[in-house]
Amino acid sequence: MTKWIDITQPLTNDMAHWPGDSPFTYVVSATKEQTGSANVGKITTSVHMGTHVDSPFHFDNGGITIEQIPVDTYIGNAIVIDVSPYDFISSEVLEQFDLRGVERVLLHTSLPNNPKRFPEEMPFLDPSIAPFLAEKGVRLLGIDMPSVDPITSKSLDTHHALYKHGINILENLMLDDVVQGLYELIALPMRIVGADGSPVRAVIRPLKEDVTSV
Repeated sequence: MTKWIDITQPLTNDMAHWPGDSPFTYVVSATKEQTGSANVGKITTSVHMGTHVDSPFHFDNGGITIEQIPVDTYIGNAIVIDVSPYDFISSEVLEQFDLRGVERVLLHTSLPNNPKRFPEEMPFLDPSIAPFLAEKGVRLLGIDMPSVDPITSKSLDTHHALYKHGINILENLMLDDVVQGLYELIALPMRIVGADGSPVRAVIRPLKEDVTSV
């Protein structure tokens, strides 16, 4: 039986976080000795730590929140494509790949997977990818970077373009060791009412025993 591949960043107290955002911390706030029965942990975190999804409310005050996004958005067939040769990822780049019948696209970029280091710069996702992907029927875009927009962006053009075209966003995947091809994806957010995003546990498994380049 084909095994699931974990493509989630581990949440650790020394992981990098978005500049100015709340870092992740986990502590045992009450020990078994203190309670007499169990250890009890406490976490403090931004909802955008590690592998996570954005809801439209993250960048649009009128956008829907995470619990309002249909759960099947994050479950189903997905394609991993290798765009690591490109620093500028446009619709012309994505045209090289066969995306017919695929609703979820995961981009493996040139940014190395390193959860303990926040990148100074990242490959650029051109907003033109949004109408192109929507035309193909894509409704979820996943990336192995902290954001679909540049770190210094305030306008978040690619976030808005994807939202306008009905495409949800999954960020900070771990794809360095994943072979390009077709997979089954599960990346479920927590049901946090009113939230602008949520951490996820993202896993994939090949749809074929021998996953090769498409």
